[in-house]
Amino acid sequence: MTDTSHVPAEVPPNVAGRPVGRRTVLFGTGAAVAGLAVGACTTTEPSPTATATATATGDVCTLTKELTEGPYYLDGQLVRADITDGKAGIPLKLTLTVVDADTCEPLPDALVELWHSDALGEYSGFVGRNGHDESDNGTFLRGGVLTDSSGVAAITTVYPGWYRGRCIHIHVKVHTNVTPTSDGHFTGGQEIHTGQLFFDEKVTDAVARVTPYSTNSVTRTTLAQDSIYDEGGATSGLLTLTGTTSTGYTGTLTLGVER
Repeated sequence: MTDTSHVPAEVPPNVAGRPVGRRTVLFGTGAAVAGLAVGACTTTEPSPTATATATATGDVCTLTKELTEGPYYLDGQLVRADITDGKAGIPLKLTLTVVDADTCEPLPDALVELWHSDALGEYSGFVGRNGHDESDNGTFLRGGVLTDSSGVAAITTVYPGWYRGRCIHIHVKVHTNVTPTSDGHFTGGQEIHTGQLFFDEKVTDAVARVTPYSTNSVTRTTLAQDSIYDEGGATSGLLTLTGTTSTGYTGTLTLGVER
């Protein structure tokens, strides 16, 4: 049984006074919509070295489900395409495409902000809460990048680790109308989406056997055991992954948001 006695509460935002959007909206015509159950992407059984390939059918937009922000968010992070800060781990290159779920149009100049734990399950700014002693600069594995004209945000990081009571995941926010500042941060704007990105369990199982992940002393919660992920696939933030533990992984997902 997973030890959850020290888990920071990741209660749904509607309990904490913040609304949660749990809707899935599909837009399209004819057989394109009929052929989709949960979203614009579907996954098949992956190998330990790569997840299945995502497929898209027709002109369909999916509203990505919103999920809890969690206890580890910090305001005022850096605008940067590489958020690793030298942290050890398997390389992960993310390509996240932000589209307007009402129109299917890409959203350029939207800030996609990420934050997640390192290989030992520790968050910058909160190191030690998962039982590991390491240095803390307050910024590692945190930051965001503006989407390009096609709505694409490309971010380099490392495959996350896990902490008590949660499966491996990455937190994500989407902001519009932000202003980058001269010191590399951002100001202003509107937060239009808060969610989480998830990883296929067979890929994570392979990653967990590799150093430094294998030195994480905390019992790992699987995707199926997680209290937040709801088996919704891409609509609920499940990434499409390709790669290996030796070469690193690429992860892709389309985030359908409401302005």
